[in-house]
Amino acid sequence: LFFVDGPGGTGKSTLLRNILAKVRLSGKIAIAVTSSGITSLLLMGGRTAHSTFKLPLKIDGESTCNINKRSQVTELMRKASLIVWDEAPMAHRHAFEAVDRTLRDVLDNEAEPFGGKVVVLSGDFRQILPMVKGGSATEAIDACLKSSERWPLSQKVRLTENMRVRTAATSDSAAEMAAFSEYLLKVGEGR
Repeated sequence: LFFVDGPGGTGKSTLLRNILAKVRLSGKIAIAVTSSGITSLLLMGGRTAHSTFKLPLKIDGESTCNINKRSQVTELMRKASLIVWDEAPMAHRHAFEAVDRTLRDVLDNEAEPFGGKVVVLSGDFRQILPMVKGGSATEAIDACLKSSERWPLSQKVRLTENMRVRTAATSDSAAEMAAFSEYLLKVGEGR
C-alpha cells in the first residue's frame, strides 16, 4: 500500500499514468480508479471507485462492497497486478475500509491489506477533504483517509518539485507559474 502525495503540478497524475502504462505494457492488468467522475477521464481506462468496486451509496464503518467471490469484478481483482486510486483524499475513509474488507474476503487473504493487492493511492490533502453532509470540520477530518486505521500501513512517497514550472515554455511563464504555485501552496497549508 502506497500513498503518493504532492502539491498540484508535482507530477502525481503523470507518475500514475506512467506506472499504469508500464504495468499494462508488460501484459499485466492494472485497475485505475478515482474518487470523482471528472478525474476518472484523466487516467487511461479510469473509472470511479464507486463503479469499479460497487461501493454502496450510503457508507459507514461496517460497509462492504456489493461484490461476491464468484463475480466478474472479483475475477478481475484476482488477475490485477495493481490498483491505482487517484484523488484519494476526496473519498471518505469508510470507502477505503470497505474496499479493503471486501478484497480481503473475496480474495481469501484476510492477513494482508486489500487482499494482498498492490494499491497506489494518490492525491493532495491540501485541496479537498471528503464531503460530510451537514458535518462539522471535525467530522470532515475524521472522514479523511489519514484518520483510517489503514493509513499507518501505507508507505508515503512525497513529490516536491513543481514539474509544470520546470517545463514551462518561457522563463516569464515559469516565473508566473512559480509565484502562483507558491501562493496556492500557502493557501493549502494555511499560511
